[in-house]
Amino acid sequence: MSSTETRQEGKNRLAQQTQKLLPEWKRARIATSAFFFIDGAMFANWATRIPDRQMALGLSERGLGLVLMGIAAGVVTALLLASGLIARYGSKRITAGGSLLFVGMLPLLALAPTPLILWISLFLFGASISVSDVAKNAQAIEIERRYGRPIMTSFHAIFSVGGGVGALMGSAMAGLGIGVLTHFLIVSAILIAITLPAIRHLLSNIEGEGKTDGPAITLPLPALWPLGAVAFAAALAEGAMADWSTVYMTSIVMAASGVAGLGYAAFSIMMTVGRASGDALTARIAPSTLVRFGGLIAAIGLAAAALIPAIPVTLLGFALVGIGLSTVIPLAFSAAGNMPGIPSGTGIASVATIGYSGFLAGPPIIGLIAQATSLQIAFGFVALLAATLFITAQSMRKAQPLDVSA
Repeated sequence: MSSTETRQEGKNRLAQQTQKLLPEWKRARIATSAFFFIDGAMFANWATRIPDRQMALGLSERGLGLVLMGIAAGVVTALLLASGLIARYGSKRITAGGSLLFVGMLPLLALAPTPLILWISLFLFGASISVSDVAKNAQAIEIERRYGRPIMTSFHAIFSVGGGVGALMGSAMAGLGIGVLTHFLIVSAILIAITLPAIRHLLSNIEGEGKTDGPAITLPLPALWPLGAVAFAAALAEGAMADWSTVYMTSIVMAASGVAGLGYAAFSIMMTVGRASGDALTARIAPSTLVRFGGLIAAIGLAAAALIPAIPVTLLGFALVGIGLSTVIPLAFSAAGNMPGIPSGTGIASVATIGYSGFLAGPPIIGLIAQATSLQIAFGFVALLAATLFITAQSMRKAQPLDVSA
């Protein structure tokens, strides 16, 4: 036997041992976590270079807001198709296909020569993100059921880890003067290398998936509108951090390019801390209570950043936004995915369609308010919206909690 055959036999034996040690759903948890990391890292790298694209295309704050609306428009449009696609092809295929598409498209965002082409590119970028997002959350819901205990926020914590890593990477690239295209090519290569081996371990035997019937377009179910309202406020505030935190640090706080990305990094890191502890908190504290007080914390952080635009205060404020919003969307998705009589993909897509409309409304609203007044006042508006979670969180009590008796 040759040395090559010997090495291959050793690899096969190791793979078999690993499969015996880790049940299917545990391997699926690792694989699904990888996709959450990929999404966070990819989007954060894009967010840190938004000022570069704004400058290259000569966009005003209003113009930037309208261009950024492309990604939100793609997200919301594709969400209407997400549950139908998952029902037909399964969440495994949609997670894999959507992730490969948007990671591969990242360099195109650096090449767009006009605002219109960038808007179209962002629309397609957002569409691929949204269908993948619903699909990987459907995977996470099924894995949570098999575990029989709350683990949803841990998946979103991995997304935030990816966001923090991506923000730090983007800030480093900008600080070193590396061009946007080179930066995005490097990121795409790294994330594709993570994606390909993770695909095989996603769950493919989820009940209710892989059917050929059912509507192609699914509107949000009325029963899930209250949960959607909670997700809407959180998504708009998160979108403000993703799209405007670096711009705010650059134009209002007057931070250097190598420092400006730290605002989003502070937000992402503290969101990771909140989500890492979210599962333990959910086992002890009612989801509505977590969402209610999380909204207040986020509102305080945004208000502080708007009122005192100094680097230390702004970084602290953005960190409070991260910790405050950390559990809101994971808890809303978990509740929607566990509604009796509603398939996970349909429930998540319903809440996500309403919630992610915040991403659609956020960029132009913030841009228009900033153009008419100032970016500080626009952030004050987002603070007020986050504060409404103290009231709307009451709707979380209507959702059926996860059965942890399994």
